[in-house]
Amino acid sequence: MSALRWVRAFAPASVGNVAIGFDILGFAVEALGDTVTVTRVEQPGVRICAVRGVAGDLPTDPKANTAGRALLALYEALEPDCGLEMLIDKGIPLGSGLGGSAASAVGAVVAANALLGEPYDRARLLTFAMQGEAVASGSLHVDNISPSLFGGLVLTVGIDQPRVKQLPVPEGVRAVIVHPHRFLATREARAMLRREVTLSDFVWQTANLAGFISGCYTNDLEMIRASFEDVVIEPQRQALIPGFAAVRSAAMAAGALGCSISGAGPSLFAWALATQAPAVLAAMRAPFIRDGTAFDEWVVDMHPRGARVVASG
Repeated sequence: MSALRWVRAFAPASVGNVAIGFDILGFAVEALGDTVTVTRVEQPGVRICAVRGVAGDLPTDPKANTAGRALLALYEALEPDCGLEMLIDKGIPLGSGLGGSAASAVGAVVAANALLGEPYDRARLLTFAMQGEAVASGSLHVDNISPSLFGGLVLTVGIDQPRVKQLPVPEGVRAVIVHPHRFLATREARAMLRREVTLSDFVWQTANLAGFISGCYTNDLEMIRASFEDVVIEPQRQALIPGFAAVRSAAMAAGALGCSISGAGPSLFAWALATQAPAVLAAMRAPFIRDGTAFDEWVVDMHPRGARVVASG
């Protein structure tokens, strides 16, 4: 156990699914994230002293909070001879589709792990953070947890023993992200999904996933462009996001490699070459401007950097 009294960690936002990898693909978004401070205290147990920032009114009961539940999972596994108190600073808007619940959970376990002397590797921290994600969405999934923790574009296979692989992003490709100021609950977006997929859609989606991954490894932008289409989830969820069809059509016309929903939405994202990213961003923002919808926007490099300690004492 370390001699530190407190540790602060930053966990980046993320785009889940990446269109063709429902629940298994995601990439980190360094432009925003959550910061979690964990402090060692004498009284046993886990407590949340405050939740601040942009997310609004979130529970401070650890069992009902994503970061709290993740920290409880680590605490119960390690059984340290101290208590842990947590302060959460939310930088990711609630219900934005940018992995806010995942980032809080990741930040909590990364900070606590450093405070307690690094007893666990990142693979084990992933399993703790997954418990927190279940609080927000009602199920265990890792498409936001893994990129927030490991950084970059990440493929995660399995739930009980998840295997994580960082995938290469072709040189010069950027992510263009637009977040309309709307709230969309992950539980709602998951509850509406059909539980069965036709054989033809299964084959089509599988081919797109394989083509996308092969394109990333071989720098084949045309393969990525041809494969960047979700035929299973996006057709169902787009009804929850007013203006989605117009944004996607505009992005593709401006030269995007692909455009889809970020996680459960309502944020939207596209991949584009750096030289075309400004035009793609302008195209994606235009429908929201016409509708009078407020929004945030980012163009980001998908470099492989994930959650990390930013201060301690």
